[in-house]
Amino acid sequence: MTAPAPLPPPPGLPPLLGIRELSAYLGVPVSTIYDWRARGLGPAAYRFGKHLKFAVDDVTAWIEAQRAPAPSSSPSPDRR
Repeated sequence: MTAPAPLPPPPGLPPLLGIRELSAYLGVPVSTIYDWRARGLGPAAYRFGKHLKFAVDDVTAWIEAQRAPAPSSSPSPDRR
Protein backbone atom coordinates (compact mmCIF):
# COMPACT_ATOMS: atom_id res chain seq x y z
CA MET A 1 0.00 0.00 0.00
CA THR A 2 1.41 3.40 -0.96
CA ALA A 3 1.07 6.63 0.99
CA PRO A 4 -1.37 9.17 -0.41
CA ALA A 5 0.15 12.00 -2.44
CA PRO A 6 0.52 15.26 -0.49
CA LEU A 7 -2.13 17.86 -1.18
CA PRO A 8 -1.09 21.16 -2.76
CA PRO A 9 -0.97 24.07 -0.29
CA PRO A 10 -4.17 26.10 -0.02
CA PRO A 11 -4.13 29.42 -1.89
CA GLY A 12 -2.22 32.10 0.01
CA LEU A 13 0.03 29.68 1.91
CA PRO A 14 3.61 29.22 0.75
CA PRO A 15 4.67 25.74 -0.35
CA LEU A 16 6.74 23.95 2.30
CA LEU A 17 9.72 21.63 1.89
CA GLY A 18 10.66 18.86 4.29
CA ILE A 19 14.25 18.55 5.40
CA ARG A 20 14.95 15.68 2.98
CA GLU A 21 13.50 17.68 0.09
CA LEU A 22 15.64 20.68 1.04
CA SER A 23 18.68 18.43 1.37
CA ALA A 24 18.12 17.00 -2.11
CA TYR A 25 17.49 20.43 -3.63
CA LEU A 26 20.65 21.96 -2.14
CA GLY A 27 22.73 18.83 -2.74
CA VAL A 28 23.92 18.65 0.87
CA PRO A 29 23.42 15.96 3.52
CA VAL A 30 20.53 16.29 5.96
CA SER A 31 23.11 16.44 8.75
CA THR A 32 24.56 19.61 7.20
CA ILE A 33 21.17 21.31 7.38
CA TYR A 34 20.80 20.31 11.04
CA ASP A 35 24.32 21.66 11.67
CA TRP A 36 23.49 24.97 9.96
CA ARG A 37 20.36 25.28 12.11
CA ALA A 38 22.30 24.58 15.31
CA ARG A 39 24.77 27.33 14.35
CA GLY A 40 22.07 29.76 13.18
CA LEU A 41 23.27 29.68 9.56
CA GLY A 42 20.55 27.89 7.60
CA PRO A 43 17.22 29.05 6.22
CA ALA A 44 14.36 29.76 8.63
CA ALA A 45 12.17 26.77 9.42
CA TYR A 46 8.83 25.97 10.98
CA ARG A 47 8.57 23.17 13.52
CA PHE A 48 5.46 20.99 13.56
CA GLY A 49 6.02 18.56 16.39
CA LYS A 50 9.23 16.76 15.46
CA HIS A 51 9.05 17.81 11.79
CA LEU A 52 10.88 20.78 10.25
CA LYS A 53 9.36 22.51 7.24
CA PHE A 54 10.95 25.24 5.16
CA ALA A 55 8.91 27.79 3.21
CA VAL A 56 10.08 27.98 -0.40
CA ASP A 57 10.13 31.80 -0.17
CA ASP A 58 12.43 31.65 2.89
CA VAL A 59 14.73 29.16 1.17
CA THR A 60 14.90 31.34 -1.94
CA ALA A 61 15.75 34.43 0.13
CA TRP A 62 18.40 32.49 2.08
CA ILE A 63 19.94 31.20 -1.16
CA GLU A 64 20.15 34.73 -2.56
CA ALA A 65 21.85 35.89 0.65
CA GLN A 66 24.53 33.20 0.12
CA ARG A 67 25.49 34.53 -3.30
CA ALA A 68 29.18 35.34 -3.48
CA PRO A 69 29.98 38.78 -4.86
CA ALA A 70 31.17 38.86 -8.46
CA PRO A 71 34.93 39.18 -8.78
CA SER A 72 36.09 42.67 -9.55
CA SER A 73 37.09 43.15 -13.19
CA SER A 74 39.30 46.12 -12.44
CA PRO A 75 42.87 45.35 -11.40
CA SER A 76 43.79 46.25 -7.86
CA PRO A 77 46.17 49.18 -7.52
CA ASP A 78 49.83 48.41 -6.93
CA ARG A 79 50.85 48.86 -3.33
CA ARG A 80 54.52 49.65 -3.09
